[in-house]
Amino acid sequence: MSNPAEHYDAIVIGSGFGGLYALHHLRDQLGLNVRAFDGAGGVGGTWWYNRYPGARVDAPSSPFYAYTFSQEMVDEWEWTETQSGQPTILKYLEHFAERFDLLKDIQFETWVVDARYDEAAQHWLIETDSGQTLSAQFLVCAVGALFVTNKPDYPGIDDFAGDCYHTGRWPHEEVSFSGKRVGVIGTGSSGIQAIPEIAKEAEHVTVFQRTPQYSLPARNRPLSKEDLARYREEWDDLRTSMRRRGGWPFSTSRLRASEASPEERRARYEKLWDEGGIHLSINSYVGVLSDAELNDEVSEFVRDKIRETVTDADTAAKLLPDYYFGTKRLILDNGYFETYNRDNVALVDLRSEPIEAFTAEGLRTKNNEHEIDVLVLATGFDAVSGSMLNLNPKGRGGVSLKEKWDDRFDNYLGATIAGFPNLFMIHGPGAPGVFFTMPLGGELTASWIGGCIQHMRDAKLGSVEASEEAEGIWDAEINGIANRTLYPQTKSWYMGANIPGKPRQFLGHLRGSHYFDRLTEVAEAGYEGFTFEPASGEVR
Repeated sequence: MSNPAEHYDAIVIGSGFGGLYALHHLRDQLGLNVRAFDGAGGVGGTWWYNRYPGARVDAPSSPFYAYTFSQEMVDEWEWTETQSGQPTILKYLEHFAERFDLLKDIQFETWVVDARYDEAAQHWLIETDSGQTLSAQFLVCAVGALFVTNKPDYPGIDDFAGDCYHTGRWPHEEVSFSGKRVGVIGTGSSGIQAIPEIAKEAEHVTVFQRTPQYSLPARNRPLSKEDLARYREEWDDLRTSMRRRGGWPFSTSRLRASEASPEERRARYEKLWDEGGIHLSINSYVGVLSDAELNDEVSEFVRDKIRETVTDADTAAKLLPDYYFGTKRLILDNGYFETYNRDNVALVDLRSEPIEAFTAEGLRTKNNEHEIDVLVLATGFDAVSGSMLNLNPKGRGGVSLKEKWDDRFDNYLGATIAGFPNLFMIHGPGAPGVFFTMPLGGELTASWIGGCIQHMRDAKLGSVEASEEAEGIWDAEINGIANRTLYPQTKSWYMGANIPGKPRQFLGHLRGSHYFDRLTEVAEAGYEGFTFEPASGEVR
């Protein structure tokens, strides 16, 4: 790599929720010289790419799936519904970038193709796809937990002659399904959101289901002026509640299932089902995600709801999940199961009728030929670790991240990696990520990163690096928490099970509020688990 033409205090990769806040915090609150890069054509991260029909926050979002630090932002943005759609989230992020004048320091349509640490200079050297070379003391990777798309390797899939779209890379121009025969592979979050919308327009939709899912009714509704006024007035308390309650300002149940009769428990499940959202998961009884017997009861309740909703008994049977409720990503839907009552929708269960090969006209399963005009791949992502491995930075001694993470995603605090000084991650493996409200999680993580950088600048330090011992302790902590739950007993992308050859490792911290307490404790203990080097020259 040639000598860099530009030097910055910090370079941020990514301009989604985490990257935008990191740029704002480091530049405007710490006074650093910062440059951000993104391969997309605008801000938004996940929300710039995921434009498929029905794309929404799969959580009770508004106004909580948003930045929390600015009362002014809370007061001026008009949320319109409880479960915000992709266009609204993208407009919100565009507004944030414009309000804080961030666009002048973001270079779009630019991919970072090489990043390597210069040990002598104690800074990172960056090369872009346009041939630019830059350097910075700190590299902040806000590259997205759900970014690297997973395209299944079915025989002949590239021979299909029709249109093919991945939900994670949806075109920016309008896609018409009118009069089309559409095949959809995958029924995770994006599939469950897209299928009902596609079915309203297409001549016929065939859903190729790999795994049945538990999905709860979102009960999306308009937000009233009174709702917004109350949220704004109570924002400080709500923000504190979000920080203390796993990212959402909702209390969790302290009721014990053993203290209620089966009839009383059923009545509570019915009430929470009618309320919609995530309440069945968090407000039924203590231990839903750790007590197998209780989980079986809740699982069967949701399966009963599927049976009640889907009129064809054979189709309903194919839609019944057989894993523990909540141990795959819990999905909120707007009429997903009802869609199978439409005459133009059919379901193929790939567990009993696997795909054998694609042709130019469609695909062949074990028992049938399916002619389709459009193929929609709702097949998910190489989640959490995939984006960092796609970047593949090189640390001390030129060791690449792919070498470091060959069989395990070792890191410390979900934010730093031994052997990669002055590199920070937002929503990396071992962070709460999708188990916490991601905008707030990004805020809190970026603020902690900023605190570490400020500590170094005050002390005229050149590098900070996690120790391998700290990584081992952190790994034990993550697994200790996960193993007290039912999560590891299910094959899911939380465990890396959706990607062939990917190490099987639980990828998230399940106690988000505790996680951010740990970040604070580490900082207050003088950045326990880290080693620092004095600056080798003048810190620029």
